[in-house]
Amino acid sequence: MKETKLGMSFKKDDKFGEWYSEVIVNSEMIEYYDISGCYILRPWVMEIWELMKEFFEAEIKKLKLKPYYFPLFITEDVLQKEKDHVEGFAPEVAWVTKSGKSDLEAPIAVRPTSETAMYPYFSKWIRSHRDLPWKCNQWCNIIRWEFSSPTPFIRSREFLWQEGHTAFATKEEADEEVLHILELYRGIYEEFLAVPVFKGRKSEMEKFADGLYTTSVEAFVPNTGRGIQGATSHCLGQNFAKMFDIRFEDEKGKRSFVWQNSWAYTTRSIGVMVMAHGDDKGIVLPPRVAPIQVIVIHVPFRDADTVAISGACESAVYTLNQAGMRADLDARDNYSPGWKYSHWEMKGIPLRIEIGPRDLANKQVHIVRRDNGAKADIPSTDLVEHVRTLLDEIQDSLFEAAKQKRDACIEVIHTWDEFTAALNEKKLILAPWCDEEEVEKDVKARTKGDLGAAKTLCTPFDQPDLPEGTVCFASGKPAKTWSFWGRSY
Repeated sequence: MKETKLGMSFKKDDKFGEWYSEVIVNSEMIEYYDISGCYILRPWVMEIWELMKEFFEAEIKKLKLKPYYFPLFITEDVLQKEKDHVEGFAPEVAWVTKSGKSDLEAPIAVRPTSETAMYPYFSKWIRSHRDLPWKCNQWCNIIRWEFSSPTPFIRSREFLWQEGHTAFATKEEADEEVLHILELYRGIYEEFLAVPVFKGRKSEMEKFADGLYTTSVEAFVPNTGRGIQGATSHCLGQNFAKMFDIRFEDEKGKRSFVWQNSWAYTTRSIGVMVMAHGDDKGIVLPPRVAPIQVIVIHVPFRDADTVAISGACESAVYTLNQAGMRADLDARDNYSPGWKYSHWEMKGIPLRIEIGPRDLANKQVHIVRRDNGAKADIPSTDLVEHVRTLLDEIQDSLFEAAKQKRDACIEVIHTWDEFTAALNEKKLILAPWCDEEEVEKDVKARTKGDLGAAKTLCTPFDQPDLPEGTVCFASGKPAKTWSFWGRSY
């Protein structure tokens, strides 16, 4: 069988957009579909999503969230009920207007998010303080009909997500949960995907439509100089409770509106990971989300004892799997070892083990790291200990490398001229700000261009010192906070 050509046509640092489009296809993560903005998620990416889901599902079960599934369709009357909320999503809502050749009596929306689908039923189910806290979660697909440059994982018309919806008797309980969930999202990015993020609060202009406030984890892509919202945890306050009449009776018989939260992360997270770690050989997977952490390849030579080599490979895979690692054997005999090396490098496998006649004779394995190409010979008897250590090192190394690249892009500025210079240099800008919506609108208007306007990414919880007398970089008014600014996806 003729071997197919492997490798990348584009280099990450030269043509990032083309590189990204190519690498996610060549690594067998997605395939393009015949509807723009929709993509086939192949097993490699679905297995990554399942590993993330497994972690998060276990964490929210500790919080006693119950699984639900609400229908994909929402009636126009219900969607329009929360005016400010639907206006925030209006341009992205897809509508079903026909059944066969017949027009529907009324158009039906395809969910862009599920608040308006769920909350009419919360008002039916929540009656007493004994029903609180109310906690539900669903894993589902979402449709948002993006019209501006769909990008796989990052901005697509259909994507997968988890969405949690909760209701409490008090604001204090809601506030506490918002931050607890945000910390879980930080863990997904930093401890699983090895992508550094900032935790912070969104501006009034950027918060969830008609919510009380929005918190988020924010990542940054150095190659493009763009921020990217990683996940959000919203406190909805009582706005939706008042609109959908979600009330409870307390111990004294008084009826009050509940306090609500909603929070979600999506398959966008996988795209952020690819952008952060991928290189000119393919994607690079952090071990904690790699479906296969170790690939074992036998390296036969002429007159070598192929049966013994194959046995050693099978033994290595079995030993690693028994020790709780995810290992597999590439025993295909219609591809050369060199082709297999390139294939698995493209797919981002953290570690490759090669076993040939010399390794067999010396009772060792030859091991190669995907992240930095480092090679070593390891005694077969010490295989489990060495591999486990290497996987931990790779996980930490990927995070530290990504953090160093991101931190090198941070530019602290104080004036408008410094701001525009940093923006043109694709920096992640930290600036003193008066925290006024009109000023943010003005910044957007003044920076509008082919590359997109600048906006606040978040006001980080970890605030640098703000000396008295510091003024806003854009308005000259007294600064109230430090905020991250930049262009975003």
